[in-house]
Formats: sequence, structure tokens, C-alpha cells
Amino acid sequence: MSNKSIFKTVRGLFTPKADMVNEAGGLAYELSPKAALAQYAATGCFNHTFYADAGEQIDRVIEIAGKLDAEFVAKTAVFARVKGHMKDMPAFLVAILSIEDKELFERVFPRVIDNGKMLRNFVQIMRSGAVGRKSLGSLPKRLVREWFETRDIDQIFKQSVGQTPSIADILKMVHPKPIDAEREALYGYFIGREIDADKLPEIVKQFERFKRGDGEVPDVPFQMLTALPLGTKDWNQIAKNAGWQMTRMNLNTFQRHGVFAETEMVEMIADRLRDRDAIRKARVFPYQLLSAFKAAEANEAIPREITDALQDAMEVAIENVPAINGKVWIFPDISGSMQSAVTGYRKGSTSTVRCLDVAALVAAAILRKNPTAEIIPFSDHVVKARLNPRDSVMTNAKALASLPSGGTNCSAPLYELNRRKAAGDVVIYVSDNESWVDTGRYNRGTETMKQWNEFKSRNRDAKLVCIDIQPYAHTQAQERADILNVGGFSDQVFTLVSEFSNGNLDEGHWVSVIENVEI
Repeated sequence: MSNKSIFKTVRGLFTPKADMVNEAGGLAYELSPKAALAQYAATGCFNHTFYADAGEQIDRVIEIAGKLDAEFVAKTAVFARVKGHMKDMPAFLVAILSIEDKELFERVFPRVIDNGKMLRNFVQIMRSGAVGRKSLGSLPKRLVREWFETRDIDQIFKQSVGQTPSIADILKMVHPKPIDAEREALYGYFIGREIDADKLPEIVKQFERFKRGDGEVPDVPFQMLTALPLGTKDWNQIAKNAGWQMTRMNLNTFQRHGVFAETEMVEMIADRLRDRDAIRKARVFPYQLLSAFKAAEANEAIPREITDALQDAMEVAIENVPAINGKVWIFPDISGSMQSAVTGYRKGSTSTVRCLDVAALVAAAILRKNPTAEIIPFSDHVVKARLNPRDSVMTNAKALASLPSGGTNCSAPLYELNRRKAAGDVVIYVSDNESWVDTGRYNRGTETMKQWNEFKSRNRDAKLVCIDIQPYAHTQAQERADILNVGGFSDQVFTLVSEFSNGNLDEGHWVSVIENVEI
């Protein structure tokens, strides 16, 4: 009879040695430059995270991008904006391209800088000196002028909300040439020049009339109106005009101003929130719906119809969650570092949604589509959790997020499966990968990789997915044919998990998805 302990040791020899120490002091594997940039692009918001501040993230991205060809940087920028729905990182990568490759910069600029918020992000980054210059330069100025020229005049006005820089600041920098009297009047209006008010666009005239107390509420972002004295009738009209994202973000504001006092308004807003086409067009993150649901649920004055509609919207937002063949295990990280805000710390506007909430949300969403899946939460040890796959995603996410936390031991759930001699086809981690409790000698591989190899010895076709929701350039499980490391918290992650579990991704997995982006 064979000696099991000898063969267990042999299996351990195939575990690659760790090549770095993570931010928590544990063993880890450094991601390749392409994989690292992909990770930052999908998760980086340039704010303080649990382990790194914004400056460190900027320096790291510049360093990584400098090791890569400009084409991959360009494709990553497009992917992060179009598929990942990110804002800061794609604008930053476009700013890098303005220095490194002007031809690619010109090609991807209109695809990434696709609204007023993104334009202000880009100009702010360029003027900050973060990419090596504090002025726009001739080519960026031309592309910014073209941004104004190719936008509908109402779009420009409605997207002018925001400061540092304001749209007026940008106009003064680039001096776009108006193509008609209406546009000339609008540009003069922004920068405070004397103009012929009769030539202003109708939307601006309506706004100015309303400011004087004359006329109906104009169809403009409500941020333009909040400094004005508004009554319940005005707020009802604002709610009627609001887009999907504005509605989601201002449910408590609507409640405070009496919008939900009328049954007709409640029904209209609930129908908008659950509207499938509007949800897709809004490019909403599932975690943003969770944030809205948490806030609405905490306010007893918000009608039940609204919170129900948010749950319906969540089901639409997670439609890309895969139905996976075979036995699925899901490991959400509930450790202390997961208590930090998912988009990092921002003075005065830190998200109430934690990394923990996102991990719980992803786990609950996968369970919803895979009712036979089992969830094993972990911190420094595994934690028991019994969830009903028939419950709503919101309900299960809330239950997982309320579990007690501790240190980070990523190998703990795999160790538990090996202790049980469990079978499985797909194993999914949702974590920040900052494992340290299970770190041992510094001349060996990570314990997670060791435990995965042992699991693979019983389940030869099994696949491991590590979803990282914080921007760090390392992992606990080194990438190979049976292991996918992916970052982010948009529904695009679910698409990649589905493609990987079905064997449809090329070698390099996530990197290959970005390399296939057309620019």
C-alpha cells in the first residue's frame, strides 16, 4: 500500500515558491505587468484603501504602464471604461497615452472620455502633473475642442455640473470655436461674458426663467436646482425628469421633499427603477444598487414599493451571473480589511458600501443562479453560514455581511474542503487577497496554492477563480490553466467567470480578454 504522507509531500513540490510579500506581510505571487494593470484598471479609484493610499496607487500604475506597450495600455483604458464602467482609471490611462503614444491617444480618447464627468477627470489629471506635465498640450487641446464640437448643445449644458475644473475652466483653456450663434452664446454664458440671451439654447432659457420664479422646472440635473427655493410640486417635476442613476442616488432626498406622498409618484419611480432597458443604459454596478437598497431600507418613510423595485433591479443587474455546471464552492472574505470602503476613502464622500458588502453580494448572486452551490465565509478561520438560494440576493448579501470578522486566512476554506475530502468543479474566492494568518516559511509557496493543489489531486478538472476587489498587484494563487485571477465588481466579472468555467478563455485568461479589445 502506498505511503499517503510521501505522496502528499510530492504534491507540495509542485507548488511554486512565492516571490513577494503582500501589504499585510503575507506570502504572495506577483502578477505579471499586464495582469497587474488589468487589476488596477478594474478596481482602482485613486482613493485610500485599507493598505494603500491614492499616491501609491498612482505611482504603481505609472510604473506598470511603463513596462508595457502602449497598445495594451490603450486597450485596458477602453475595457475599463466600456466594460468595467470605471471613471478615474481609464481617464488616467488616457492621460498616460497622451505622453507615450499620441496616435493611440487620439484613437481611444473619444471612446473613453465619453461624457462631461470623464472630460473633467481627464483635464484634472493632466493639470495635476501626475503623468509628467501640467498643461494640456496642442493635441489634447484639439481633442477637447472636438469633444465640445461633437456634443449636442443640450448635452453640454446638462453635463456641466461639477468643479475643479468646471466646464467654464475647460472652455477658457481650449477656446473651442463656436459653429453657430447658439453655441457661441452658450460658451459665453459659461465663462461670464456679455451675451445676447435670446440666442441661448432653449434649455438654458428655461433654466434662467425658473431661477427667476417663472415657468416649469427645466429638465436639467437636480444639482443645478438644489440651491433654489423649491416646493413639493417642483420636486415632483424634478423626479419626473430624473434619469435612472439620479433616481437611484436621491431616493432619500425625494422622500424628504414629499415626492412619495403621492401614490402616482411612487408607482412611477418604482417602475423606472425596475426598467430593464434603463438599468442597462445606466451601466449600474450591482454594489450601487446594494447601497441604494441599504439606504432606502434604513429609512422607514420610503415606501415598500421602492425597496422592492430595487430588489427587482438587482436581479436585472446580475443577469450575467453564470449558471455553472457541476459543484460550485464560493468563499467570501469577511476579514477585518474587508470592512474598508469598496471605492476607498474619499474625504466627505466615502462610500458606505464596504468590500465586505461586495464580497457578500457576489457570493449571494452566484448562489441565486447556482442553487446547489455552497458558501464558506472565512476570516482567520471558516465561518458557518446557512443561506436559502430562494431568498433575494439582497437578503443573502445582508446575512453574509453581518457575520463576525477577524484576520485573513485565504487557505482556510480550501483546507476545510480537503479535510472533508470534498468534491468540486469550480471554486470562487471573493477577497482582497491580503492573506497573512497562513504565512509560514519564506522559501515556499502560499498555503492557498498548496491547498489548491491538494484539492486538484482529487478533482483533476476543477477550476479556481480569485475575484479581487481591491487594487493590489499580487495574488494568493498563481495564474495557470486552471486558475483565473480577475479584479473588479461590475457584472463584467460574472461574464469572465462564466467564460472561464466553460473553458472559453485563451491562455492568460483575463489579459487575453483585454488584448481582444478593438481600438
